[in-house]
Amino acid sequence: MAVLDTQSPTASPAGVVARLRSLLGGPSEASVTKRLAGTIFIIRVLSAALAYFSQILLARWMGGSDYGVYVYVWTWVLLLGSMMDFGISASAQKIIPEYRTRGEHALLRGFISGSRWMTFAVSSVVSLLLAGLVKVLSPWIDTNAVVPLYIGCITLPAFVVANTQDGIARSHDWMRLGLMPQFIVRQSLIIGLTAGAVVLGFNLGATAAMGASAAAVWVAMIGQMIVLNRKLSSHVEPGPKAYDFRGWLAVSLPILMVEGFYLLLSYTDVLVLQQFRSSEEVGVYFAVVKTLALVSFIHYAMAATTAHRFAEYHAIGDKARLSAYVAHAIQWTFWPSLAATILLLALGKPLLWLFGPQFVVGYDIMFIAAIGLLVRAAIGPVERLLNMLGHQHICAMAYAAAFVMNLVLCLLLVPRFGGHGAAAATSIALTFETVLLFWIVRRRLGLHVLAFGKRRSETR
Repeated sequence: MAVLDTQSPTASPAGVVARLRSLLGGPSEASVTKRLAGTIFIIRVLSAALAYFSQILLARWMGGSDYGVYVYVWTWVLLLGSMMDFGISASAQKIIPEYRTRGEHALLRGFISGSRWMTFAVSSVVSLLLAGLVKVLSPWIDTNAVVPLYIGCITLPAFVVANTQDGIARSHDWMRLGLMPQFIVRQSLIIGLTAGAVVLGFNLGATAAMGASAAAVWVAMIGQMIVLNRKLSSHVEPGPKAYDFRGWLAVSLPILMVEGFYLLLSYTDVLVLQQFRSSEEVGVYFAVVKTLALVSFIHYAMAATTAHRFAEYHAIGDKARLSAYVAHAIQWTFWPSLAATILLLALGKPLLWLFGPQFVVGYDIMFIAAIGLLVRAAIGPVERLLNMLGHQHICAMAYAAAFVMNLVLCLLLVPRFGGHGAAAATSIALTFETVLLFWIVRRRLGLHVLAFGKRRSETR
């Protein structure tokens, strides 16, 4: 039997600290990558906790009906705001390094300012058009949702610019500047502003909550802009600017297709549910989704920390290393996701009760929704693998097919089964998407992307 050597330097607290420093310290690329990944992980964990806490508070302060309206409007803001930057926030991480490497400083300066002005201008015009659409459709829209929808339109330009600035900051390895304003500062402001309204005795309905959320988005974006401009002034020399809007869009739009269909797939259930069921039922379903979102976060964290490695190993032609790294990423996505799902299902009733006693009725929906999340986790972040290896178009087609299936199933199941139908439709669509992505990666790359079973060690 092996005996732990407690006298070993690495077994003592000092040894553990030294080992952590050796892993995370130093100027090497591997050490920098680990530190950046750790930063992303910590920020996302904190943001998930803040988001969950804020939803619990809002659900208790607002009541089921107003909370359902707020969820519906905020879902539209998240969906449209994440798509209206044309994929610039993601493509910035490709465009900016290329301009720096080639010494194209005029284009670099043009992109840093022009990308933000472009996304702000377009999102402002689209927001005005959407406000006009709300006006036209107001006779058919829930009366309590009209004003919150107008406030949502006001929120969109700031939301879009914040996404663009996030991409620019991450391109310079300023992870905290890119992520914290959106995930930490904004959530904290929403909690603070709504809590202030409650303390002052105001009725916290959907309109007041959306007003607080809009203010939080604008304040966080402006603060981020001030800090970002200050940091950029010391990293980018002043000079003339050149603008290649067509080139930027050529890089960004294919990425937008993938992100867009993914977002549509993510939000279809809530949006369709709002059309056929009461706001109270929407609020219950959203509480279930928010509780299980902690499982999705594991997938996000792994995808965010592995994508660049997929591209690197593919670029140098190291197929065996790529295959091993993909297998590692899948294992570290699925098994933690399985453990988190079991834990959340075991604690589901108390967690839902935190939103309010009436939310516990959604407990059995958690089991249906968890199926799709686990099936998806079984192949890990393979969508990032396809995007990094130049297969983003077929990846977008897979997402598009899954979205269409989800929409059709939601329209068929939600009117009769409500939240249970929405969860079933989403789980079936995620399973279909997983099978498609598994088949695509197997055929195009020759990889077995499953958390269990044999894998092939080489790509084609």
